[in-house]
Parts: sequence; C-alpha cells; structure tokens
Amino acid sequence: MSLAPGRLLGSAVPTRAQGARGRLKKRADFIKAGRGRRVQAQAFAIQAVRREAGADGPRFGFTVTKKLGSAVLRNRIRRRLKEALRLSHLSARPDYDYVILARKAAATQAFPELQEELARAIAEIHAARPPGRANKTASAAKLKD
Repeated sequence: MSLAPGRLLGSAVPTRAQGARGRLKKRADFIKAGRGRRVQAQAFAIQAVRREAGADGPRFGFTVTKKLGSAVLRNRIRRRLKEALRLSHLSARPDYDYVILARKAAATQAFPELQEELARAIAEIHAARPPGRANKTASAAKLKD
C-alpha cells in the first residue's frame, strides 16, 4: 500500500480519492456543533460535539466567512486548515463532529505552528474539566463584578 507524502495510516481526515465521508455538509450539523465545547486559538476557534453511537469516524467542517477577505484568500485559508488537519497527529475521537472557524491569522501563521495549534486545540477539547468549573460567558463574568 503506497501512501502520499506525509500521509499516515489511519489518519482521521480522508483524501479526495477517499471521498467526503469525514466532512460536515449539512447546516444542522454545523449548528449542533456550535452548541458543543469550544476552544479558542490564534488562527481559529474549534467547536466539537459528540454524535450518537455507531459513528464511523470523526467529521470535520470548516467555516471561513466573507469578512476574512476575498474568495481567493478564503480558499487559501480553507486549504491551509485542511492540510494542517490532514498532516497533524490528532487525538480526534471517532464519535465527534468538529467545526473549525477560521480567523485571518490562519492565512499568515507559520504552517508548523498551525499544525501544533490544531493538535493542541483538539486535545484541549477532550481534556477533563476541573470539577465545579462552569462554562461561563464574558457577559456572565461582567455581571458578577
């Protein structure tokens, strides 16, 4: 079995030849992931939600909004994030959906840093939370003061 350069056996993200099995495409799936856990990074934010049993691998979706720039820049950002995802050693769980929300820094950040940040963010999503720590929003924190 021959592999493309940088391709790992059992990698979570499919190549074009394998099809779009690991992609989120429906709006409802993106909205559902938005209700899950979220981790912020310099070049992106990542959201994750657990799917029902019987899932056949992790699925990833990408959101690159028009406010980031022209179509050329948005496509470049999307391609960089997809490639970083494909090459990273991820701890993505097979029963999860992930949505990566791009930021402008994804276009200029050094590629090895982008890969490390992506791997760290996915690991952080699945890290156990300390007991008693609620998921507070900025507005709830302001009201407390």
